[in-house]
Amino acid sequence: MSNELVINSTQEGERIALLQDKRLIEYHFDRNDTNYSVGDIFLGTVKKVMPGLNAAFVDIGYEKDAFLHYGDLGEQFPSFTKWARTVQSGRAPSAGLEKFTFEPVLEKVGKAESVFKKGQQIVVQIIKEPISTKGPRVSTDISMAGRYLVLMPFSNTISVSKKIVSKAERDRLKRLIASIKPENFGVIIRTVAEGREVAELDKDMQDMVAKWEQLYSTLRTAKPNDKVLGELGRTSSMVRDMLNESFDSITVDAPAMYDEMRDYLQKIAPDKLGLLKLHNSKIKIFEQTGIEKQLKTLFGKTVTVPGGGYLVIEHTEALHVIDVNSGSKSNQENDQEATALMINMLAAKEVARQLRLRDMGGIIVVDFIDMRSAESRKKVEDAVRDVMKLDKAKYTVLPITKFGLLQITRQRVRPAENIVTGEVCPTCGGTGKISASIQVTDDIDNSIDDLLVNQNQSGITLSVHPFLYAYYTKGLISRQMKWYLKYYKWVKVVNDSSLGLTDYRIEDERGEEIQLRSSAAAMSRLQDREVEIVD
Repeated sequence: MSNELVINSTQEGERIALLQDKRLIEYHFDRNDTNYSVGDIFLGTVKKVMPGLNAAFVDIGYEKDAFLHYGDLGEQFPSFTKWARTVQSGRAPSAGLEKFTFEPVLEKVGKAESVFKKGQQIVVQIIKEPISTKGPRVSTDISMAGRYLVLMPFSNTISVSKKIVSKAERDRLKRLIASIKPENFGVIIRTVAEGREVAELDKDMQDMVAKWEQLYSTLRTAKPNDKVLGELGRTSSMVRDMLNESFDSITVDAPAMYDEMRDYLQKIAPDKLGLLKLHNSKIKIFEQTGIEKQLKTLFGKTVTVPGGGYLVIEHTEALHVIDVNSGSKSNQENDQEATALMINMLAAKEVARQLRLRDMGGIIVVDFIDMRSAESRKKVEDAVRDVMKLDKAKYTVLPITKFGLLQITRQRVRPAENIVTGEVCPTCGGTGKISASIQVTDDIDNSIDDLLVNQNQSGITLSVHPFLYAYYTKGLISRQMKWYLKYYKWVKVVNDSSLGLTDYRIEDERGEEIQLRSSAAAMSRLQDREVEIVD
């Protein structure tokens, strides 16, 4: 299975696509105007305490105040708050926590009003980006993510990813981290750390400690609403989280992004520098790799399922709804249960792919085709779970109900990706209305008269819809022949089915399109000439 990362730099930001065996499975748009990303740490100000929600709203400079729930404070909130005040007052000589005296842990069940005060300055980390009309969601349980490790200050716990199943490997990693971690810092060992040597883990640890020291340095002089530590951009964070042995290439199309990625890879994985490529072709990178076409076909309301059937995807404020339909496949099996199972199995894989591709979060309800057999329903559930194992987001898949509904909850940390796949109608210009069809022949006649008489053109070609082509060319003495008898110049008429009924195009003898004057102006000149003749 090949994995390719393709990055297209635009004026608005970077478009990031992850391909698996040439199929698009993840797409992100890292916009330049987005200043609030998951992982960023701010010095905020408590604006309002909400006892009914057991939470507070914190101003971090965004148009909507950030939401901080009591449950997102973390048990070391008193110690972290004490440390932050010490740093801001200049009484903390260094970023190290070796000599720091911990405060009692925060009660798991408590009241927000006993912790927050209006106007209080508080260091928070974004855990969910602004979505719809809501502001960011923040936490004071600060952590710093590296490639192999996640560093958590004010803790001494060492945890290992559940995806590392070997007990011997888990014990080895715990021993290594215990020997290199700073005092009073906890660590989460990520899945990609499996099999890594101590030198690689130690380098990653030192990078995380350097981040903590940067936070300490910035916090000493920070003002309210300042960002005291920024997370990596979406592009670099994807490379950090995804880079593994199965990666085949990372292709970018901008020299500046190429240099940035090269420097980052040199820092975190020098052995992977050979994977980085700069796209130099005149053909746009998303066009050449087929990503643009996939985006247009995969982000619409209706999505075709490879192998048969199709999905209808609807988004609401509260949840996402996916309806599975059989399409033409319903006629290819004699047994109704077998047909339903076959289509649902194919759809299950596409549903899991769509969740990851569109980064859909919250509640997702999938309406599969009804199956009577409990065994069939279990097979479809297992198919969804198998494909979703590759998803980095946290999720829960519930059993299919007797009505054929599968409920999924998926971690939502940023707005779902949405690409407009529809295009503006070239005939009506998106208005839903076209010019009166009865007028089009008058417009053409006026344009022809203006070109042949006033502009003294010759050898012109008129391209029209097939209906108009027949109108101008058929008959004993056709309209085309009448033009010749009137102007003594031949007008070539071409049948063009791509044109709308009221559209037409006129080209000169060199094949270049002639920019026509408005029909009203042409009519006015024609009437003026007729008046002169009468006078």
